[in-house]
Amino acid sequence: MGEELFLSLMPDFEELAGQRVIVRPYREEDAPALFEAIQESRAHLRPWMPWADQHQRIEETRDWINRQRAAWLLRDIYNCAVISLADGQLLGGISLKPHDWQARVFEIGYWLRATATGRGYITEATQLLTSFALRQLGANRIFIRCDERNERSAAIPRRLGFVFEGCLRNEALAPDGRLRNTLVFALTPADHWQADQ
Repeated sequence: MGEELFLSLMPDFEELAGQRVIVRPYREEDAPALFEAIQESRAHLRPWMPWADQHQRIEETRDWINRQRAAWLLRDIYNCAVISLADGQLLGGISLKPHDWQARVFEIGYWLRATATGRGYITEATQLLTSFALRQLGANRIFIRCDERNERSAAIPRRLGFVFEGCLRNEALAPDGRLRNTLVFALTPADHWQADQ
């Protein structure tokens, strides 16, 4: 059994700033912008995100944000908004989920609004969150999973030097009800990842 961990005392951040995006915890005042981003992007998100048809009312979005803020305090998940530095627009979301605090194993997940794709925003946000996990949380393993059909999602860990570990066949049901194959990418400190990639 490892040392006792006081999870609420684990490091966190107010914001992580890159060249084009800020990654920060959701705030209650983000509800209108988050609601709008999801409304705009349902068709774009539906094949990959099981929650794409949620957030039908802004009250649901406000409640979701408050639940994420509570989970943040408990270090159950670091769920963040991705904000454009240029104009303050909410571009999407990214999360760092602890899978095992003792072993320091974390998973990163992300999504992007339909009108912001293809510009490298989530790549930069993933880079910022990966650096935080390695440097501040002492991560021993960070992994990213995605549907093998989601080529854009899989391109991000590849671009950042995550190691492709394999394809889990028939691993889960996709939102459309079909069995999906899940790609797994991971990064460990031994992979010599560079934050300035």
